[in-house]
Amino acid sequence: MLKQYLEIGKIVGTHGVRGELRVECWCDSPQFMANFKTLYFNEGLDKIQVQSRPHKNIALVKIKGVDTVEQADLLRGRVLYVNRKDIKLPKGTNFIQDIIGLEVVDVDTKVVYGKVTEVIKTGANDVYEVKDENAKAYYIPVIKDVVVETNPKKGVVLIKPMKGIFDDED
Repeated sequence: MLKQYLEIGKIVGTHGVRGELRVECWCDSPQFMANFKTLYFNEGLDKIQVQSRPHKNIALVKIKGVDTVEQADLLRGRVLYVNRKDIKLPKGTNFIQDIIGLEVVDVDTKVVYGKVTEVIKTGANDVYEVKDENAKAYYIPVIKDVVVETNPKKGVVLIKPMKGIFDDED
């Protein structure tokens, strides 16, 4: 089942003396985080009103009601969440959090290779780290010739493996 509230970043420090927070972004970019006026603590249990702006490779976030550096410092280490319904993804795009844990299956033979344990951003294309039942890692390039379908609702990534990815390939 897909989570309703997704991790978007972690508070790593304060900025200035008026309660602004430095947030390490776990989303596409600090600019993406700046689109939201409502975020959450505790996996969606605590709603907070925010104003965000990008600053280098982080986001600076001001939470309504947090007005001093002392108040802000108490929030260091907290994870911020966003409600899935507040985000519109382009067709064929998935949240990384939804991909982690998906079963990787050969589209033709139905052989199960393992589960996605990490999504690595390389610049050219993403790479899925897949671990089998013995925790051996394999790396699947997310390109149309290899990844046929990534379907979090069905819990599966269907692939046509390239030669050399798995031990049994020639």
